[in-house]
Amino acid sequence: MSEAEEIEMVDISWEQFHKDCRILAKKLIEVGTFKKMVAVTRGGLFPAGIIARELEIRDIDTICIASYDEYAHGSLVQIKPSVIEGDGEGVLIVDDLVDSGKTLEFIRKKYPKAHYATVYAKEKGLRFVDTYVSMMNCWVLFPWEGVMQPAKPLISGRK
Repeated sequence: MSEAEEIEMVDISWEQFHKDCRILAKKLIEVGTFKKMVAVTRGGLFPAGIIARELEIRDIDTICIASYDEYAHGSLVQIKPSVIEGDGEGVLIVDDLVDSGKTLEFIRKKYPKAHYATVYAKEKGLRFVDTYVSMMNCWVLFPWEGVMQPAKPLISGRK
């Protein structure tokens, strides 16, 4: 039996998150205008509200993607019908973080012309995001998550 690995963790405050969302909004202004914003639930709801205000976007919707088994990272399924029309042209898709990139890859296959923005990005998922603020190759604890208390222990080497 192996010991639990130390996981580097960054605790993001509300103040820092808001600041980073405003930086992302400024980057998105340089990209162009968007006719619609779609937040990837659940994490994308938080930056979408801030970015929509900064970009004066009022047409905001959600796309709900889930895996069958979050712990085993099973197949992804769309659990709410999308309101995105066509190939996604003119649509801004927002999430808090791109990790492995599987969620954004899934969405990108359906809407290849949408613009994908995340506040934070991990190297593994970087190729699926068009605009982001900071690289975070660690565990990110968002302000809405409170204290890290995973339902299952994060232990490597166990089967």
